[in-house]
Amino acid sequence: MNKLTATIFAGVLALSACNSVPQEFDVIVVGGGASGICAGIQASRLGENTLILEEGPWLGGMLTSAGVSAIDGNYRLRAGIFGEFCDSLAARYGGYDALRTGWVSNILFEPRIGEEVLESMAAAEPLLKVVKNSPLDGVLKSEEGWKVLSGGRSYTCRILVDATELGDVAAACGAKYHVGMDSRSYTGEEMASEEALPVVQDMTWVAVLKDFGPGADKTIPEPEGYCRDNYANCCLNPLNTTVFEKNQPLWSPEMMLSYGRLPGGRIMLNWPVEANDFYANVIELTREQRDSIYRAARNRTLGYVYFIQTELGYSNLGLAEDEFPSEDGLALIPYFRESRRIEGESLLTLDAVADPYSYRQPLYRSGIAVGDYPVDHHHFANPDWEKLPKFLFAPVPSFSVSAGSIVPLDVEDLIVVEKSISASNLVAGATRLQPVVMELGQAAGVLAALAESSGKRVRDVSVRELQFFLLEQGARLQPYLDLEPDDPDFIALQKVGCTGILRADGRSVDWSDEMWMRVNDPLKWNEVFLKDYYGIDYVDSPDYITAGIMYPAIEQYTGENLANYYASDPNRVVTRLEAIRAIDAWLAPFETIDIDWTGCLKR
Repeated sequence: MNKLTATIFAGVLALSACNSVPQEFDVIVVGGGASGICAGIQASRLGENTLILEEGPWLGGMLTSAGVSAIDGNYRLRAGIFGEFCDSLAARYGGYDALRTGWVSNILFEPRIGEEVLESMAAAEPLLKVVKNSPLDGVLKSEEGWKVLSGGRSYTCRILVDATELGDVAAACGAKYHVGMDSRSYTGEEMASEEALPVVQDMTWVAVLKDFGPGADKTIPEPEGYCRDNYANCCLNPLNTTVFEKNQPLWSPEMMLSYGRLPGGRIMLNWPVEANDFYANVIELTREQRDSIYRAARNRTLGYVYFIQTELGYSNLGLAEDEFPSEDGLALIPYFRESRRIEGESLLTLDAVADPYSYRQPLYRSGIAVGDYPVDHHHFANPDWEKLPKFLFAPVPSFSVSAGSIVPLDVEDLIVVEKSISASNLVAGATRLQPVVMELGQAAGVLAALAESSGKRVRDVSVRELQFFLLEQGARLQPYLDLEPDDPDFIALQKVGCTGILRADGRSVDWSDEMWMRVNDPLKWNEVFLKDYYGIDYVDSPDYITAGIMYPAIEQYTGENLANYYASDPNRVVTRLEAIRAIDAWLAPFETIDIDWTGCLKR
């Protein structure tokens, strides 16, 4: 039993004796961060009496409380609750163009505005209750479900969702998990470390600056332990050392500050180049132990602010004290890039993302969330960074996260999201980002609702049913750029894509990844994969498929009369979109053949 689990268990024993009658819910989400708010909204929309327990004063986690209000990726893949959030921000600021204020992202916003948007979204759901400033005290499992102790009160539910920043609930429930760099023998990834290493990515304590105008002097007091050499290479300036070994570009001060410029002119400081990245592995520490380290992380950021004001000459830039309800004006929580990672029903790896159709398991078939951001790791704040494995990440296509990633192997009726899903350390550099995490939260909400309404265990819910309900809620399962969710063919495209009968082309373009089904291209024989579903061998031919071939073949299999689709012009070449429509309408492989959590067919 680790220190955190022991502490929480002790809290359970102490509190269970003095609590009043438990408040009963169908679903409880612990953590009101990026994934937790989406899980709570979605479960309540599907009719479940849902509770979100958030230990801080704000909803939104890394989007708001941590101040990372520049969304990484998925700009062209907006959908589901993530899309609703983006649309609300655009409406608040006057359109999507008004959100393109910094060069790190196409969607930037002020953290306090993001929190207001999420509060409004939560308030619109009558079956959703939110309790803030309510830290986790303990979790107990019984035959009836879960008892959650939080903020000195007791709550019960049947389905529990861990949406905490560091996977604290999963640990308290006894789920198996990994921390740090995985071994090659565990993940099977060629790039993985030979041995597991207890090294996590750097965290960042974000600040937001405000321009108080020419002549203003908003210089803060010199922070404790300040050393200007710590920040000398954050940008081009007279203090730059002659040799800069971290293989990171040195931008001008103006470029550094415009990186995270927010609507309204405020500046988000989340800068990885010898600035406010901070290394510490706090995952297995108690709350009190974490707090002592957080003070050092906050000082690192205050030192960066002081450097900008005194060494770079921007004394007019001061902390926006009305941005966060914190004593020092900094973000409420650190931005964690890494947490515990559970052992789940499936393990998403870098290899599965890089080549989904050739991977040993067809994880893409069970997709429940999508991402298009490159794999991004931060390790230069680690004092031993030179001794760490040097990961050289090749471009990967946009990707899906498999459903089994959120279902722990050995704990019933627990769903785990945020950054604690079953993913390798390597690929977590892409799955940790805000859009993916929000989408995983929505998927957790659907899964929780389906399990509760049916009376099934979480792991017994049909993967295809989970995916179908996600599509009904406007979400994406596959990261195709061909069609938008409001297109009448969008759902058919997503469903057929989840079978692998037709496959997409992945590519990497600039600082984003792509996946195209090429719906308007003519269909070739060597682009159809029917072996798994119908036992029909692969035809390695570049010849085109005609209507006079495709529709009679479907007729033979289904007994349908489809002559109207080919009789007048049997030599007409079929497009990939036409084939998608036909496969979905008459063969319906998505509905008729279920899959397991790894994407393998269930017969």
